[in-house]
Amino acid sequence: MSTENEGTAVPPAPSAPPVPVDAPAAQAPQGESAHGQPAHGQHAHGQGAPGDAAQQGVSSSAPDPSWPPPPPPAGPSYGGGGDGSGGGPGAWGSSYQQPAPKRRRGGLAAAILIAALVAGGVGGGLGYTLAKDNDESTGSTTVSASTSGGDVKRDAGTVAGVAAKALPSTVTIEAESTSGEGGTGTGFVFDKQGHIVTNNHVVADAVDGGKLTATFPNGKKYDAEVVGHAQGYDVAVVKLKNAPGDLKPLTLGNSDKVAVGDSTIAIGAPFGLSDTVTTGIISAKNRPVASSDGSGSQASYMSALQTDASINPGNSGGPLLDAQGNVIGINSAIQSTGNGGFGTGQSGSIGLGFAIPINQAKYVAQELIETGKPVYAKIGASVSLDDSSKGAQITEQGAGGAAPVEPGGPAAKAGLKPGDVITKLDDRVIDSGPTLIGEIWTHKPGDKVTITYERGGKQHTVDVTLGSRVGDS
Repeated sequence: MSTENEGTAVPPAPSAPPVPVDAPAAQAPQGESAHGQPAHGQHAHGQGAPGDAAQQGVSSSAPDPSWPPPPPPAGPSYGGGGDGSGGGPGAWGSSYQQPAPKRRRGGLAAAILIAALVAGGVGGGLGYTLAKDNDESTGSTTVSASTSGGDVKRDAGTVAGVAAKALPSTVTIEAESTSGEGGTGTGFVFDKQGHIVTNNHVVADAVDGGKLTATFPNGKKYDAEVVGHAQGYDVAVVKLKNAPGDLKPLTLGNSDKVAVGDSTIAIGAPFGLSDTVTTGIISAKNRPVASSDGSGSQASYMSALQTDASINPGNSGGPLLDAQGNVIGINSAIQSTGNGGFGTGQSGSIGLGFAIPINQAKYVAQELIETGKPVYAKIGASVSLDDSSKGAQITEQGAGGAAPVEPGGPAAKAGLKPGDVITKLDDRVIDSGPTLIGEIWTHKPGDKVTITYERGGKQHTVDVTLGSRVGDS
């Protein structure tokens, strides 16, 4: 499944909702190596491009000599960022959008307010007269609450209780490039040292000399800098400058223990509306997702948590919480509708949101904090990115003329050859190259996995110890 990331370009959080603009459609990648490298046969290093499925309609008739892989076909977009990427097919987020003129919005609000007040005055006066007459004749039968909304005790397990505890540890991120382009996304406090975890596509504009700020719900804004970012995973870590000493990191859950039907709570800044809370359930697990920002950048791959909690551009990078308030994922992509089934304009929630499992994101974030660079697991074989549903086929030719099976690599040591079709990784069914990449990336280098493959009409099983690749290039 291919999705749009909610936002690649991340517009500054507007006081009024941003005005949608069309974003260029993403090109379909040709192939990706299980290394995470594109090519008709990409090396199954387990590396591909980031972030909330197997790509649809991806052709790999010829290898792509470059890494990272090309963007996936139009499809889900990075689901959470008023971040300003275009909501078109395969967009990480929303395209860069200018906020609606405040004056115009204010005028409309004032007109509505006045109308409401006038209607309220008339209705109120009329209602009082009728009630007074009724009281004098029959006595009032209305019942008043003993407590008002502000006096109600909200237990920790309620949505309101979870939101009250989590909101102070979430931030609205504004990223701006040196040319002034950018948008907004979301992030959350990862540790007491001031590290904030978010999506790579949220901060991409600020990586090379741009400006980055993080604003807490209490209005306090801090300048920040990118510590490290992983395009393939669509995860990034930024650090607050002059971070306050009272930061409260959100509690990280265990995404492996999540079950379909579990309640979810998403926090973000959809269309620039900071500190928005939405709810839903886990709709599916291990959903293969390939997503891009719709601007021609490389794709991201993940084995995602699917949720029907409302996620829109601006939610990108925000936490997906369980009913106890533990972070179980990072909101990253959404499926959108439009021409041909996929959106080509501003995307919006249709109940298909995707989040990077927190177990994977935690590992990536810790690597970025320690070294500044991502580390990807790989099997060392180029696989086709065709959406075949039959498996991930090792191609006859590798990326840029390289060998399809890396000499001395994990796949070669396990006896895998060009033409082999990988159908399972451990107990996960593999229906395409992107699905294999996403599954490999849920593991760490050095992990031993069992690969099931077909050769000459016969099924074989072999153990493979995953190798590693450092960096996105």
